[in-house]
Amino acid sequence: MPDYSDDFLKTILKRTKSVAVVGVSLNPVRPSYYVARYLSLKGYRVIPVNPGHAGKPLFGQTVRASLSEIGQPVDMVDIFRRSEAVPPIVEEALQTFPDLRTIWMQIGVEHAEAAQIAQARGVDVVMNRCPKIEYQRLFGELRMGGFATGIISSKL
Repeated sequence: MPDYSDDFLKTILKRTKSVAVVGVSLNPVRPSYYVARYLSLKGYRVIPVNPGHAGKPLFGQTVRASLSEIGQPVDMVDIFRRSEAVPPIVEEALQTFPDLRTIWMQIGVEHAEAAQIAQARGVDVVMNRCPKIEYQRLFGELRMGGFATGIISSKL
């Protein structure tokens, strides 16, 4: 697993304003749903991308079938797809967003060749990490045991 410095990850999370989430689900128990929801609640503009749900509303945005349908710049593309699906997503992202800053691949998602192509174009790449977990860890939201707890009741 690649090793990223906390400063590198913090820089990405601080400078990012908009995130295209590729492979987002409309099912609230799926990680892609709650990660996208979390990012939207933290003030990021989240653009959901999933051809199976195109046209449906999610987090105040319309789900797009592909990155090329977004029609506005994004800072980061967050990939919730299997590793073998990464190269065409990275290619489309680089073609669609000339000012793209970051390609982020979720936990379990890695593709070294696609990462090298993006990095050669000056795009930062994070693999096998979750922006929600990293945000919580780096900005002090994780509690004991690594979980972000809600309200803790003394009447448990």
